[in-house]
Amino acid sequence: MIDVTQTVTRQTWDRGRLCEDSDAIVIEVPVALVYNGISHVVMMATPADLEDFALGFSLSEAILEHRGQLLDMEVNELEQGVELAMTIAAEPFATLKNKRRNLVGRSGCGLCGVESLEQAIGPAVRVQGNCQVSHRALQSAVEELGQRQSLKRLTGGVHGAAWCNVNGEIELVREDVGRHNALDKLIGALHGNTGLTAGFALVTSRASYEMVAKAARCNLCVLAAVSAPTSLAVKQAELSGVTLVGFLQPGRQVIYANGQRIVEEL
Repeated sequence: MIDVTQTVTRQTWDRGRLCEDSDAIVIEVPVALVYNGISHVVMMATPADLEDFALGFSLSEAILEHRGQLLDMEVNELEQGVELAMTIAAEPFATLKNKRRNLVGRSGCGLCGVESLEQAIGPAVRVQGNCQVSHRALQSAVEELGQRQSLKRLTGGVHGAAWCNVNGEIELVREDVGRHNALDKLIGALHGNTGLTAGFALVTSRASYEMVAKAARCNLCVLAAVSAPTSLAVKQAELSGVTLVGFLQPGRQVIYANGQRIVEEL
């Protein structure tokens, strides 16, 4: 099992007094996602729930269409970091190789391999489903989330993504130093767990375009964030049919798109 925290010595200045003690900090390592022997991307991530991360990233980035296309996976600890070596089916691998050939020689920045505005914002994927969630359920979930984030309580240095049922009860939590990684881990866990009920995703960050796009690709109909959305996130939610909730805090929440799924009472 890979360690996810490290103990360090620290000095703390508090109200004019300097003291020395120890602290637990979250571990961040390079994680390479490798498909059929070809390295695709390296992410800085927390080395926990890496199988969920590999599957969730593959699905949310449309490398795989469904879990069955992931045939095998190995987690390899290397001196420089961690390698997630995946074996995927022939069809998605051929598509991935074609995309990589088209990226050779490009010098795009920001979004890897993207050199035009048309490529930066792809077509929206429409979600399917009419799950309804009450205002009270949203409040119950955000009030419980802090208690369920064990790594955050220990280190204070990670984002969280939770799956909550329609009553606001948290059924799954995944954590990572990266907000996108936390959501990918949750998506992977959702696709690996057949006993979960209908509900919504809750993230401890702002809602960006990428977060909404990942949710839409994986048919998460309701995405709630504790912080603000961006303009592209709202636009993407409107186009994809995702219900987007922002500023979810105890006693308050703001609905930015497709509010028909948020009701007073179920």
